[in-house]
Amino acid sequence: MSEPRLSSGLRGSAPVFAALGDETRLRLVARLCAGEPQSITQLASGAAITRQAITKHLHVLAGAGLVRGIRQGREQLWELQPRQLQEARRALDLISRQWDDALARLKASLEAPGD
Repeated sequence: MSEPRLSSGLRGSAPVFAALGDETRLRLVARLCAGEPQSITQLASGAAITRQAITKHLHVLAGAGLVRGIRQGREQLWELQPRQLQEARRALDLISRQWDDALARLKASLEAPGD
């Protein structure tokens, strides 16, 4: 059986899933989902890692298109870019439908009368 080909939507979501595969980055995205853009100082508040580490994680998230930095005076604020999350969700929905279809086919073949 051949391996299913990745559609461009699934392939485009791979960097998002890779970026979200890290617990720290996932927490940063969750914090940014809560509202207004935040500074690195705000994002590092209560975290067990340095602001420099937070900055590195934010750059990975930015590279995946999940966040963007906004210069406000001398401060850099970070905000969520929800479009990439929406695309990743569509990719997961597609995978879910494919699994549902495959399971339905398996069930039908198992319940089919024998030869």
